[in-house]
Amino acid sequence: MSTSTPPEEARPVAIVGAGSIGAAFALLFASAGRRVHVFDPSSQQRDALLDQVTASWRDLDSFQLAQSTEAAVRERIHIFDSLQHAAAPAEYVQECAPEQLQLKREIFAELDACTHPDAVLASASSALPVSRFAQDLPGARRCLVAHPGNPPFLLRVIELVPAAFTDPDVTQRAARLLSSVGLSPITVRKEIAGFVFNRLQGAVLREAYCLVRDGVASVEEIDRIVRDGLGLRWSVVGPFETVDLNTRGGIASHALKLGPAYAAMGAERGQHDPWTPELVSNVEQQRRAQLSLEQWQDRVRWRDRALMAALAARRRPGG
Repeated sequence: MSTSTPPEEARPVAIVGAGSIGAAFALLFASAGRRVHVFDPSSQQRDALLDQVTASWRDLDSFQLAQSTEAAVRERIHIFDSLQHAAAPAEYVQECAPEQLQLKREIFAELDACTHPDAVLASASSALPVSRFAQDLPGARRCLVAHPGNPPFLLRVIELVPAAFTDPDVTQRAARLLSSVGLSPITVRKEIAGFVFNRLQGAVLREAYCLVRDGVASVEEIDRIVRDGLGLRWSVVGPFETVDLNTRGGIASHALKLGPAYAAMGAERGQHDPWTPELVSNVEQQRRAQLSLEQWQDRVRWRDRALMAALAARRRPGG
């Protein structure tokens, strides 16, 4: 987490919703030195928030990952029973309400009416694009999705998904603020249901369910294959870099050798999305811009050493 402390005059960030995601964001922002205003309509959720934050902070501290002190984190979090009082002074609002379209419409209408006109209004929606619930608002230009990995104080990537009506400056300001608290923002270029994170996760889950349904493997076996195989590797390199490093000659060579097999697997599930030569060329050019083939062997060794470090960490107490 960022250790920088914003100036005293910095406006607070506000969180709407004090469930697990809201509590995780509160810990993230407060650990980075931000004043945090939290609203939830449930008194039970409001009462439980600080204990949730404290428990997570203590777990982080036990792994020497905590930033700031427990007392400072708690001191920076202010809990409100009014959305307007929580959000009105904020420069950035993170909505973390349940994934219900009408509820998000109501919350964003209230936020648009009660916040400063330059405040960024961001939703942690997991699948609903912001155009579904904010397009008719007078302040639609300052609305976007900021979808985190869960929990955001551990999974640092966050998807920024603007609509066509979102002001590009708003997206840039959101990216700067989220970067300043230690997140890694990715701007999704087009609105699409589920964005990138959940579409990738959904593809794996769909196939996992099919494999169980068809009696190919058990739930435990599939989890083990991902945990000890795919997931372990993906913890240090993503899917494109994985296949780029798995095949001498890089990703173009991999596509040539295995593209037809993957196309057949997709067709078996009713999905005909072959890797065309044009698509493979596009992906290969992007990979070569990141890593030349002259650097390939060094990167393979780096990957192997990173996996060794991950395996060593698993063997430590608590790993």
